[in-house]
Amino acid sequence: MTETLIILAAGASSRMKQSLSDASLGNIKSKALISLGKDNQPLLDYLLLNAQKAGYSTIYLVVGEAAEAFKKYYENNSYFSELTIRFATQHIPNERSKPFGTADAVLQTLEQFPELQRQTFSVCNADNLYSSEALEAVRRTDSPQAFISYDRNGLQFSTERISAFALVILDPGSYLTHIVEKPNPSELEPYRQLDGSFRVSMNLWKLDGAKIYPFLKNCPVHRERNEKELPTAILNMIRDYPKSVLAIPFNEHVPDLTSIEDIAVLKKYIDDHFSS
Repeated sequence: MTETLIILAAGASSRMKQSLSDASLGNIKSKALISLGKDNQPLLDYLLLNAQKAGYSTIYLVVGEAAEAFKKYYENNSYFSELTIRFATQHIPNERSKPFGTADAVLQTLEQFPELQRQTFSVCNADNLYSSEALEAVRRTDSPQAFISYDRNGLQFSTERISAFALVILDPGSYLTHIVEKPNPSELEPYRQLDGSFRVSMNLWKLDGAKIYPFLKNCPVHRERNEKELPTAILNMIRDYPKSVLAIPFNEHVPDLTSIEDIAVLKKYIDDHFSS
C-alpha cells in the first residue's frame, strides 16, 4: 500500500499544440491546465480530486522549468486540503528542446526527493482522467509493483486511436511479461488474454523506488521517439526481476486530452461525473 502519487505534467504536449487553432488555448503551457466542466477548473483538478478520494496523501507534480502557473495555482490551494503537494522539476538537457520522456521525469523526481528511492509510489499521466477506483486499486494492492491493465474494448476510443495502443502481455499469474508496440491489426490473436480480452496500459503504475531506480538511471533512448520512456525502464526491470509487476484488470473508459477534439468529450464526462 502507498499514499504517494507522482503525476507527470511536464510533457511538451506537441500533439495537442498542433491541433489547437485557438491562440488562447495554444498559449497554455500544459494540457492539464485547460479549463473544463461547469466550473471551468483545470483537468488536473479533477485528477487530484480523484486521487484524494482514492486515499493518496502526498502528490509530487512533475513540472517543466517554467512552471509558475502550476505552482501559483496549486501551492496552498484549500481545494485540496487533504493533499500535500510538492513539485519536482524535469530539467531539459542543453542539447534538447523538449523534455526527455517519462522515465527521465520519474528519475529526476527520485533524485530531487531521494526518500522516494526507498519507498513505493504510484505514477500516472496528468492528461488522463483516471477514476478514483483505479487509483485506489493500484494504491491498495499488496504487490510492491503493479499497473492497471485496461480491457481495450472498454476505453471508448475510436478504432484508429485504439489500434495505435501498445498491448500488454501477461503470464498465467497476471504478471507483466512484455509490451507490444503498434501491433499489426491482422496479427492480434496471439496477444489475446485468457479472459478473451486485449489489454493495454494507460500509464497508471505502482513502483518500488529501490527496484526501478537503476533502470530509470540506465534507460535507453527510444529510437523513434528519441525519449527515455517509463515502459522501457519497466520492461528492462522485469527481465531481471520476473513476476515483479502485477496486472490489475479494469474495464472502463479513461478520458484523455490528446487533441482538441477531446476537450468537448472531457467536458461532458466531467459534467456527468463531478457535481459542483
